[in-house]
Amino acid sequence: MAAAHRNPNTSARPFRLTAGEQAAPSPFLVSLGQGIAEEAEAVRFPLPDVARDALAIIESAGGEAWCVGGFVRDALLGRPIHDVDIACSLPWPITQRAFREAGWGTVETGVAHGTLTVVRDGEPLEITTYRLDGSYSDGRHPDSVAAASTIEEDLQRRDFTINALAYHPERGVIDPFGGLADMEAGVLRCVGDPMTRFSEDALRILRACRFASQLGVAIDPATFEAMVASKNLLRKVSGERIYRELERFVCGDYVHDALMTCVDVLAFILPELVAMKGFVQHTKYHIYDVLEHTAWVCQHTPPEPLQRWSALFHDMGKPAASFFEGDVEHFYGHAAISVQLAEGIMHRLPFPAWLRRDVPVLVRTHDDVVPANARAVRRMLGRLGGRTDLFEALCDIKRADALSQAPFCAPRADTAEELRALKAQILKEEAAFSVKHLAINGRDIMALGVEAGPEVGRILNACLDAVIDEQVPNEREALIGFITQQRDQI
Repeated sequence: MAAAHRNPNTSARPFRLTAGEQAAPSPFLVSLGQGIAEEAEAVRFPLPDVARDALAIIESAGGEAWCVGGFVRDALLGRPIHDVDIACSLPWPITQRAFREAGWGTVETGVAHGTLTVVRDGEPLEITTYRLDGSYSDGRHPDSVAAASTIEEDLQRRDFTINALAYHPERGVIDPFGGLADMEAGVLRCVGDPMTRFSEDALRILRACRFASQLGVAIDPATFEAMVASKNLLRKVSGERIYRELERFVCGDYVHDALMTCVDVLAFILPELVAMKGFVQHTKYHIYDVLEHTAWVCQHTPPEPLQRWSALFHDMGKPAASFFEGDVEHFYGHAAISVQLAEGIMHRLPFPAWLRRDVPVLVRTHDDVVPANARAVRRMLGRLGGRTDLFEALCDIKRADALSQAPFCAPRADTAEELRALKAQILKEEAAFSVKHLAINGRDIMALGVEAGPEVGRILNACLDAVIDEQVPNEREALIGFITQQRDQI
């Protein structure tokens, strides 16, 4: 069954997945009670002790303080809580003095912009003086900041309404821009003029994509139009910041819908996606174009960077590999092209070395046929260098691939689980699947008169094949005899 996809420009409701496995309901619809936007002052939720104590210190020094930012949003949505940020009315030197007198450590992390980090028992909190930002000539930092007199003025510089909330355990929530109502509606909307917000910091464009993927939120039409119109500003953003947002995007719970929605925005930094969009696969095995098939594979893989990036890249080479025999389309060699494209992206953006090492392996092997028998599993484990973790990830990709094709292909997902079970049995039996598991090594081969070099590796691999095929037991004397007898044939 095809996915029920809706563009955010046509609906203000969160997306829903309808093909294969479904993601959890959007937290926007399950965590907020009806009418909460009208009862903001009554909203209460637990606050970490370190944040509660910090508020008290600021207030005892004569200031006003609120918890702000992502902490408030996530607390309202029942999501895991990370750092708590605080905004206050005091200039940072007064804040610093108050916390030092209370025995806390302080670090002047961003005092040029009014931000001070305070530390208690190794736990840091960022405290920023209410401020108004000036122009952003570099597309990231304000050229100047000015003191704001109220929390409402401070919140107006935030990116999205759901982030422009402030909370105090005694005073409830301050919501000057309708963030709570947008939560109830499942909408991501810029504070004020979207074009202005994105011109100030273009990374906000990718943050919007990320929130769509993480939260299942629909993007407000005006905000989405500004994202498309402003995407060229992403050229000003560093590769490191882009990569961090993209990884959060691909690991989101609603990545299918977000990728289908945001592809025209993401294409500015991942132009390889353009060829995938609308590229119909004329084969009985597929019911989606390459992009939507890829989006479903991402959705069906565990939300881990290795699996999700491999899923995003796995069929990227299909448009280039496509050719027809009659009415049937083939994609022979697409995995190798996908590897080339993936490697280009991973060197263009600052991917960590371990992903640059492991992702191409999974992309290259994702379409390899691995029959559900112990010999085939042992051979694939050997091809993966004995990496059982890579084998597990490959099973994840194969399972997701099957679930994202035509309905009759779905049972192939069971094959991936059979391969996992076989791998577990192989490990339990301590059966050899890599040359390092053989009862002989390179020194034994050279002792038979073979010169050091590639010939040693070739013979070891031949021995491993013989052990896997049960032609010879994995015993030293038996393997030496096998080499001696079969030297001319192996």
